[in-house]
Amino acid sequence: MGQLITTAWRGLKVATVLVMLTVLIPTAAAAAYFYAQGWPRSWNSADWSSTNTAPDPRSDTDAIIQVYAARAGRWKGVFAVHTWIAVKPQNARAFTRYDVVGWGRPVRRNGWPVDGRWYSNAPRVVLELRGEDAERLIPEIEAAVARYPYNVRGGYGVWPGPNSNSFIAWIGRQVPGLGLEMPATAVGKDFIGAGPAWSQTPSGTGWQISWGGYAGAAIGLKEGLEVHVLGTTIGIDPQDLGIKLPGFGLLSFRRLWAG
Repeated sequence: MGQLITTAWRGLKVATVLVMLTVLIPTAAAAAYFYAQGWPRSWNSADWSSTNTAPDPRSDTDAIIQVYAARAGRWKGVFAVHTWIAVKPQNARAFTRYDVVGWGRPVRRNGWPVDGRWYSNAPRVVLELRGEDAERLIPEIEAAVARYPYNVRGGYGVWPGPNSNSFIAWIGRQVPGLGLEMPATAVGKDFIGAGPAWSQTPSGTGWQISWGGYAGAAIGLKEGLEVHVLGTTIGIDPQDLGIKLPGFGLLSFRRLWAG
């Protein structure tokens, strides 16, 4: 009995060290970094304007799908990004943007410019598809938006979900042709239902398990190997020669070498 207690105690100490190294320390470092940059005091004082990075639909006739990510507002930006999706069928004169927010019915259509800042934070393009592939997938995306199961009042949970990232990950799982790899900092991407559940990864290239978004794991060609702890992601990504850390997301040596 004494040996069993000793072994369990050693295991607990090892687990504590691992959590410190892989979750608490990276999160604390990210918090210090983003706090030093500052953030708007309120929703009303934030900048939501276009960054003028999206293609101009008046001159670009291609069918286009884009997924964007920008740091979330205020303290949430330490841990997470906000993601959204925009679609433009061939010859359409405008994009349609879909987000999920935390008031009213969560799904929003064209609430902000397609490439708008989110709480003053400039977005980056996570995924872009054009041409015939985009034209084929746009109806599937719009159908997935229409059947999103949490688009009801009270159907939003900032953590661990379902939130804005749960919504975009849902679309990825429903439309595997997108090949959508969610940002590692998209907290809520691993919420696939209350309690234990399993599903394809959002990219459609692997599988994951999750316990209500609080804990789980994933393995996929695009995601690599991930462990999920309290909504954060720790992992290795062989495809990008990178590691995934809470707060910082994917640190890719391949992208670093490419400049």
